[in-house]
Amino acid sequence: MSSNLVVNGFFILAAMSCTVVGNLLLKTGVEHRGVSTVWPFSLLNLQTFLGALSFCFAMIFYMMVLKRTSLNLAQSIFALQFVLVIIAANVILGEAIGPQRWVGIGLIAAGLFVISMSPPTGLQ
Repeated sequence: MSSNLVVNGFFILAAMSCTVVGNLLLKTGVEHRGVSTVWPFSLLNLQTFLGALSFCFAMIFYMMVLKRTSLNLAQSIFALQFVLVIIAANVILGEAIGPQRWVGIGLIAAGLFVISMSPPTGLQ
């Protein structure tokens, strides 16, 4: 396995993990009292701060992916993060996933499969 592929895989997994964690922290954070009752400070607390920080790390990892991969491939791969956030919300927050969302998740998975079958173009 190419070391470039391993490094790209690490940055992709790190960015997606940070995005999932960031979404979960923001969701749980906005449900708690903020540092003030005045908007937007009513949304600020440790969880929302850590969620925003997680998104900052996700952005840094994503930039590293973009440095090594074409934008169209990176965006195609990162469609998986939508699926991961939905599943994490179900598992961790207990949010229901209805049949229509499962169909959408299946379509995203099918699209990712088609993309994975395409020839590797645009890699630097």
